[in-house]
Amino acid sequence: MRLLVDGMNVIGTRPDGWWRDRPGARRRLVGQLARLVAGGDDVMVVFDGRAADGEVEAAEASGVTALFAPGGPNAADHAIVGLLRAIEHPEEITVVTSDAALAERARRTGASVEGSSALWRRLERSGGSGGTPESTESGE
Repeated sequence: MRLLVDGMNVIGTRPDGWWRDRPGARRRLVGQLARLVAGGDDVMVVFDGRAADGEVEAAEASGVTALFAPGGPNAADHAIVGLLRAIEHPEEITVVTSDAALAERARRTGASVEGSSALWRRLERSGGSGGTPESTESGE
């Protein structure tokens, strides 16, 4: 499976204090996504904002491609749609997001869409969720 993950959207569905350490939350998600890569999936994650030192290199070392979209609100959404429009077969991509507007835009390119909760379930099955007992999911 080829996954294109709306990183901050997925992180934001679990109110586990991620906002206190955004780079740490991004690193945790990349580490969790690496388990899917080890299982044979091709995973790219797009985050809003700029990378902290070493984030891109650490992601690449884990097999996850991490892109950062600096700019205003929804910068990652625009980057994801741009990526979908630039590739030859967007129908081979599954976009992971719980953002209804991005989901609709992604579907218009031919990509399929999976909600964040489905990704979290897949990560839990792979042993990669890293969630805490008090973590709950909102949205979807």
